This record gives sequence, structure tokens and C-alpha cells, in this order.
Amino acid sequence: MSKTETAAEEQAAGQDLGAAGAQLSTAPREELIAGPSLSVIGWARWFWRQLTSMRVALILLFLLSLGAIPGSLVPQNSVDELKVQAFKETHKGLTPLYEKLQFFDVYSSVWFSAIYILLFVSLIGCIVPRSWQFVGQLRSRPPGAPGRLTRLPAYTTWRTETEPEQVREAALAMLRKRRFRGHTVGDAVAAEKGYLREAGNLFFHIALIVMLVAFAAGQLFKSEGGKLIVEGDGFSNTLTQYDDFKSGSLFSTDELAPFTFNLDEFTGTYEKSGPQRGTPRTFEAGVTWSKGGGPDHKAVIEVNKPLVIDGTKIYLLSHGYAPVVTVRDGKGKVVFNGGVPLLPIDNNITSTGALKVMDGYRDKNGKKDQLGFQAFFVPTFAGAGNGNMFSQFPGLEFPVLALTGYHGSLGVDAGLPQNVYQLDTRKMKQFKDPKGEILKQRLLPGEKLTLPDGAGSITFEKEVKEWASFQVSQQPGNGWALAGAIAAIAGLVGSLFIQRRRIWVRAVRGEDGITVVEMAGLGRSESAKLPEELADLAVTLNSEAPTAPEPPEVPAEGAEK
Repeated sequence: MSKTETAAEEQAAGQDLGAAGAQLSTAPREELIAGPSLSVIGWARWFWRQLTSMRVALILLFLLSLGAIPGSLVPQNSVDELKVQAFKETHKGLTPLYEKLQFFDVYSSVWFSAIYILLFVSLIGCIVPRSWQFVGQLRSRPPGAPGRLTRLPAYTTWRTETEPEQVREAALAMLRKRRFRGHTVGDAVAAEKGYLREAGNLFFHIALIVMLVAFAAGQLFKSEGGKLIVEGDGFSNTLTQYDDFKSGSLFSTDELAPFTFNLDEFTGTYEKSGPQRGTPRTFEAGVTWSKGGGPDHKAVIEVNKPLVIDGTKIYLLSHGYAPVVTVRDGKGKVVFNGGVPLLPIDNNITSTGALKVMDGYRDKNGKKDQLGFQAFFVPTFAGAGNGNMFSQFPGLEFPVLALTGYHGSLGVDAGLPQNVYQLDTRKMKQFKDPKGEILKQRLLPGEKLTLPDGAGSITFEKEVKEWASFQVSQQPGNGWALAGAIAAIAGLVGSLFIQRRRIWVRAVRGEDGITVVEMAGLGRSESAKLPEELADLAVTLNSEAPTAPEPPEVPAEGAEK
């Protein structure tokens, strides 16, 4: 059957039922435009109708979710520029294509923003007229009964000796008790129920708009930064304190909440045996924080349990070790002493990094110089001759620090930014041992590496501090987005499980003086619950207007006596 034939049949059915067959929803009717070509205004109206249709809104919502896929699979500049750079170096063939498609900046790309804005306009253009229609339906009364109730999908009838007026009064009272909106129209009672279905539908789409607005506000006004802190050190929420910082285009640094916190202690325990050996059991950071010069407070930050200060959330991301070392120059003067944070490269926290001594160091001749050390640290060493240098367990069971040293220019005087965990050796010379080989040594806590030619020494102290990495984020739209998501689910549940339906009860006096009662129901969509509900209502009404006894049969003339 063609679409035109189907539409014609629906139109004929609607005309037959009259006002009772009017739409039970606020969804706009689709109009087939035929005739001469449209003018500019006509095309604009047609485009607006298409854009504000529910079908287009669903398509745009699908495209938005589809467009978010590359944002999840491809590294984003807004999240981690180092991962983006590593991806580009690894996939040099795909990089030009991804850059043209803006896959490294999906959520700020032109095409994603276009989908986002079109969806926003579509939802608003769809909701506003439907809301007015829904308000009009709430203010209006249910339509009167159609001429032939037998054509409705749910129907029943019986005869009763109760007066028609009494039947209608009993029906109206019963329906109102069942929370139907009803009134008497002529010889019938008209009632309607299930308005919350449309309310849930509109609520769902309004919640989507709230989510879109909250997402946009979160992107425009957000701030997010990372900070690595060694035990005993602290952080103040100012821009210069961050290791890396990202913010929305409308965010101002004046909006940073004034607070500070110190990392008192990091506690990490691990499973020591079994198939889950090395799995973290305790992973928490004890901190002391204060805001605006106020009193100190103690808190514990755990994974997915952030510390919240004035709307700013402080998340615990990762942790590692910072071996404490002491560097002395040729005259024994201490030029560096402290923990050196090293970055893990595996789950057992095998770590690498660099130590840079930029100021204060002089060689044996008193000449200023700079030192650099490449460090490799394992918290649990397998032992010499027992495999490789990688750690066997993430806990501090047998710490070993491997070092190799350089001297010369670290390249920091050029004013160019450097990675603090990597050593630029292009302008440096590596220390050699008396045999002319590269100077490198594994150190246990308390041991010392002596540099050649009286250049000084570096000592691995009997202390290994731990560090923790934190993410400090402020996203004002998160609460609204969560509220919108919950409201959307509630509205969707209402629109799916609540059925809007109409019930009519007609009571008229028959030719024989007996009242004929007819009950019929019409729902927005076919449902087995409508006949069941009508049957239940009929049983209840039948108790007020019981079925009349059948009249005695009149024997036919000429029948045998």
C-alpha cells in the first residue's frame, strides 16, 4: 500500500470519528506539499518545518553521538597534547587527513559545532509549538463521543433498567475516581487520561536542551590543569603553579578559587601474592588544605573521590616515586638535595626521568658548569644476574637507582621550554670512567656515585619519597548536565510507559424502554491494556447499572401448544 493510500485511509477514519479521532499527541502533522515550485519564502518555511521535525532532531542527535566517536578514539589536543604528538609521529600517513577533518580537536571543530547548533535550534523549534499545543489540550475538555462507538478498537455494551441519567452520573463519578478528566456531552460521558505521556515527551526534549546548554557552558567556562606534587610539597591555585593548564574561551583566571593544599603523605599498598599480585589495594593521598587564608583542614583524596573546594574538584590521577639524592661539586659543596620525581613506564612502576643541576655547580677548577643525570629507578629489583632491570613489584621492596651523568649546557638558557623529565644532551658530554667507558652505576640507598676528575658526586640517600599527580578542574555545567540526564530518563520513561487514552460511555433509552449502555475506548497506539482497562471499568459500572434480564420469548403464531 502506498503512502498516499495510507494517508487517505487515515483521513477518512479521522473524519468518521470526528473530533474524537483528533490527535492524541502534540506531534505536528506532516503535510505533503504539491503544486507549483516554491518561492524563496516557501522554501524557507519548508526548510524550517524539516529542521524542527522530530525526525530531523533524532537524525542530528544520532550524528552528534556518531561525531563523538573520533573524539573518544583519537587523542585530543584539549586533553593531552603529548599523546597527540606521539600519535602524529606514529601515524604519519593518517595525520594530514585527520588534521583536515579536525579529528584532533573534535569538540571544537566546525562540523561538530554545526551539528550541535542545528540540534539545539531543532529541539527549540520543535518544543515551543508543541508546548503551546499541550497547554491548549490541558485547558480543553475531552471531545464528545463519535456517532458509532462500535468502530473503536475497544467496545462493550449491555442493557440495564437503570435510568440513562443515573448511568451517566455513575459513569462520570467512576471515571473521575480513576483520575480521568471527564464531563457529560449530550447523551454520553467523555473522559481522557494519560496527559503525563505528552508531558514526559516534552520533559525529555527540554532536558536534552538543558544538557546541551550545560555542555556548552562547561566547555566555555571550564578550567582544567595538572600538577605533580612530591610528599612534603604543596600547591597554590594560581596559573603559574600548574604543570599544564587548559581553559574555555570565556574563562578568566580571576575565577580560580583561592586555595592551597600540601601533600602530607601518599599511601599505596598492593596485593603481594596470587594472580592479582601487584594490584593496588590502597591508593590515597593525605592532604592539608585551606582557602582564602582560613584554617587548615585535613582530607584524604582517593581515586574517583575528589576533594571539592568552592566548586573546584581535585582528582587523584597517578603516583610514582621520587628518590632523594644529594649532588656535591668538586669541593664537597651541596648543590642539590631533594626528591627527584620519576615517571612510571609500566604497572610495576619502573620509572625514568632526569635530574638537572642548573645553578650553583662549579667544577674542580671553580668554573661554572651544569650537570645532568639520566635516572632509571626500580622499587623492587630482581637482583644482579636475575633478568633485566625492570621492577618486579610496585611496592618499595628492593629499591635500586641507576644513573649516568653528563656535564655541559642543558640548553635552558635559550629560553625555550623543555620537558623536565627528559635530558637534552646535544650540548653535553658524558662522564667516562678511568677505562674510557661510559660512567654508569646502580646505586642502593646510601651509596654514592663519584664523578671522575674531581667533578663531585651524587648520593642516593636512604629515603624514597612518593609523589602524586592531581587534576584540578572547574566545570560549572556538570551539575546541570547530570540533572538534565536524570530528567531526560524520567521523561523518557513517562513517554514510553504511560498511554494516553479516551473513554466514552453512552446511555440512551431503547425502543422497548430499557437503557442501552455503550462503552468504548481509543488509545494513541494499539495496546492490550486498553481493552483490559475498559473491561474493568465496565464491570465496575455494571455493579451500579446491572444487566437487565432478557425479555421472555414470545411464541410464534400457529406454534403447537
